[in-house]
Amino acid sequence: MQVVSVNVGLPREVIWKGMTVQTGMFKDPVDGPVAISKLNLADDRQADLTVHGGAEKAVYAYPAEHYKYWRKRLPDVPFSWGKFGENLTTRGLTEDAICVGDRLRVGSAVLMVTQPRMPCYKLALRFDRDDMIKLFLSSQRSGFYFSVIEQGEVRAGSEVEILSRDPHRVSVVDILRLYLGQARDPELIHRAMNVSALPQNWKAELSLRARTGPA
Repeated sequence: MQVVSVNVGLPREVIWKGMTVQTGMFKDPVDGPVAISKLNLADDRQADLTVHGGAEKAVYAYPAEHYKYWRKRLPDVPFSWGKFGENLTTRGLTEDAICVGDRLRVGSAVLMVTQPRMPCYKLALRFDRDDMIKLFLSSQRSGFYFSVIEQGEVRAGSEVEILSRDPHRVSVVDILRLYLGQARDPELIHRAMNVSALPQNWKAELSLRARTGPA
């Protein structure tokens, strides 16, 4: 398991549907070591801190393996690492194998998996496609967020090591399927509610959907 690319970017203004929008979705690969702090990578920021960033979403990772799927699904779209706004493009880590609460050493930093990525309209902006959010969610290729347990440095080629597994064994894709209503498993929901790393807003949403079904 390793980091294929480290991608950073500062918020920029872009025109979307006739409006000027601030977005940090545009990330570019960088060479050399990049510091990981509690809230960001060096030279990386989020535009709207009410819904992006924060300690529970400090670092966003996306599997390099998914790029093959997207190149086939969207043949007219140019792809390069960081296209999905990810800080880390990884190899060997997928949503079905990584669980919320797992702790990993990434370069010299220690990170903990916290949640899947829920896309907003800025993903549609990045791809210039109104259907991109629907495509992204239905693909179950969400990537995942990390909180930072120990600050450190990472670079392209850094090794990734799993240090510990959360005992409840609720994968990132398990959370996504519960959210989308593709799994109605009381035992799985019970385990998810006991994962300390899963943010409270996710637990509240999953509890609601368990009672009422998907929105």
